[in-house]
Amino acid sequence: MIDVATAYTDLRASADAGAALGEQLRASLRGEVPDAVVLFASSRYDYRPLLEALTEHCGPKALVGCSSAGEFTSRRLGEGAASAVALRSDEMQFSAVAASGLSTGHVAAAKRLVSGFQGRSLGSCRSRAALVLVDALAGHADALVEQLTVLTSGRYQFFGGGAGDDARFQRTHVFCGTEAMSDAVVALEILSNKPLGVGVRHGWRPASAPLRVTEAEGMRLVSLDGEPAVEAFREHAALTGQAFDERDPIPFFLHNVIGIATGEGYRLRVPLALEEDGAIVCAAEVPAGATVCLMGTTGTSAAEAAAQAARAACEQLGEHRPKLAFVFDCVATRLRLGREFGAELDAARSMTDPASYVGFNTYGQIARSRGQFGGFHNCTAVACVLPE
Repeated sequence: MIDVATAYTDLRASADAGAALGEQLRASLRGEVPDAVVLFASSRYDYRPLLEALTEHCGPKALVGCSSAGEFTSRRLGEGAASAVALRSDEMQFSAVAASGLSTGHVAAAKRLVSGFQGRSLGSCRSRAALVLVDALAGHADALVEQLTVLTSGRYQFFGGGAGDDARFQRTHVFCGTEAMSDAVVALEILSNKPLGVGVRHGWRPASAPLRVTEAEGMRLVSLDGEPAVEAFREHAALTGQAFDERDPIPFFLHNVIGIATGEGYRLRVPLALEEDGAIVCAAEVPAGATVCLMGTTGTSAAEAAAQAARAACEQLGEHRPKLAFVFDCVATRLRLGREFGAELDAARSMTDPASYVGFNTYGQIARSRGQFGGFHNCTAVACVLPE
């Protein structure tokens, strides 16, 4: 049995917002103390008073979360706000752990997280999962997920995303207790004898010929097929009749992302900026030597992908009914779709009804589940469903 409560506030003052969230959660749980609370909050908040007020008013045993770039629950969708969910269960165990220094030591950060996981010593536990929230601007998010998979011998499902800062791409934070940290990662371990479901889909298709990454430096895509990376975008714009304003490339980039061929599909990367030498700065690493395509999609494809991700997650529950869905999707998707982004959430809800859902717009999405392409993604819908 699991009790779930969601909350949302757009109050401006940080302490007032934290108090409002805490009061909503505690009231929905009939005054009971939650085992865990997950918070997603706009970068306009001062996080210390927000976290302290939330803790004071509902007293969770574990509190994790991150800054965001769009927040939502089953009842509300907005920007510049905060959403939260409280969990209380006699059948699940929750524990929070954080690690800093991601930019200079992602392997050590992964080891720190895994060392705090309680499920490694529980041989009889059926389902092991962790919500992972990361400062993706620190880099190494993809490698971090790979390390987590290796260090847990593939026995854990991972889901979550990169913290946001309202699409400014300057500084993001993750939360653990009342602390807000940059250059860090936080995880909420979830142990259950019932199955948890994780689904991931993106709905994009190759729209160009394959290209070879001939030079890349972390998030900088320097050259494709031996030419400055921008040349591929110029050629694609000309072939498809799209406008590509190099002084303001974001509108074009949002509709023409990079797909890295993985053998299981395409892992997406969002271009963010064009440099003077023709290099493209992306939202996450693009490995040198990889085969990539420029990708295309439609608004309906995005909604279909969200529905498919939610359906895949629910199917993993077997005979159990869904109680709560975590939904994560890229800030680039929200910027591209505008008001139509609500249709994507509606599509996910149609697959998980009558469960509540909570989530945020991310700077990248994290998913690792059996039978699906895993890792760190952009422009991808990720859903995790907890059973009743």
